[in-house]
Amino acid sequence: MNNFIKYGFTFFALLFIGLGGIFAQEKDKTLPKANEEYSQSKYADAEADYRISNSKFPNRSVSPYNLGNAIYKQNQASEAKYAYAKALKNAKSRIQKHKAFHNLGNVFMKEKNYSEAVEAYKNALRNNPKDEETRYNFALAKKMLKENPPKNDKNKKDKNKDKDKKDQDKKNQDKKDQDKKDQDKKNQDKKDQDKKNQDKKDGKDKQDPNQPPNPQPGGISPDRLKNLLDAVNNEEKKIQDKVNGRKAKGRPVQTEKDW
Repeated sequence: MNNFIKYGFTFFALLFIGLGGIFAQEKDKTLPKANEEYSQSKYADAEADYRISNSKFPNRSVSPYNLGNAIYKQNQASEAKYAYAKALKNAKSRIQKHKAFHNLGNVFMKEKNYSEAVEAYKNALRNNPKDEETRYNFALAKKMLKENPPKNDKNKKDKNKDKDKKDQDKKNQDKKDQDKKDQDKKNQDKKDQDKKNQDKKDGKDKQDPNQPPNPQPGGISPDRLKNLLDAVNNEEKKIQDKVNGRKAKGRPVQTEKDW
C-alpha cells in the first residue's frame, strides 16, 4: 500500500508522449514537422503545427490527440481535454481510444475531478484491459474519489435534507395550529354550554325587560295576586272591627235561663 501511494502520482501523470505514442500518419506534411518539434520540447511550435494539421484533416484522430499532448505539456490540462475528446470522436482503433482515454483520465486527475477520472480510466481499460499503468491509475482515482466525494452531490444531499426537514417542520406546525384551534373551539363551546346551564339554573334565562313577569299558575300574575290578598285582608279587618263595635254597644249576654 505504501508503494501504491508513493508512486501513484508518478504513474498517473505519465502520458503517452514518446514518438511511439504519437500516431503515425502519412501524406500529411505538417504532422511530421509537428512531431519533430514535439520531440525537441518545442511544445508551442508543435501545438501550432498540430492545429494546422487538424484543420487540414479534421476527421483524423492523430492531430487532435498529439495536440492534446502538446497543450498538456504547457500545463494547460483543462484545455487539453477538448483535444483528447475530439481525438476520441475520430478514433477508429481500440489502441487509439485507449491512449486518448488514459490521457483524458490524467487531465481529470490534475483537475481533481475524480469521478470523471474514474470513468476515463475505466473506458481506457475497456479498450486495453492489459495495461497495468491504466489499471493502477484507475485504482488510485477510485481511492481519491472515495476520500473526496463531489461537493455538488454533498450539497445536493444537504439541500434535500434541509428541504425535507423544513417540510416536516411545517407539517408539524400546521398540525399544532389546527389542534390548538380545535381545542379552543371545544373550550369555548363548553364555556357557552356551562353559562347556559348556569343561567337556566339561576332562573336567569334571557328575557325582554319590557315584558311583564311570567304569569303564575292559574293565570294570575304575582302583582295582581298580592293586590287581591291585600284586599281580602282589608275586608276581614273591616268585618272584625264591626263585630267588635257591636259587642261594645249591645246588652249583656244572659248566662242563665228563667225559672
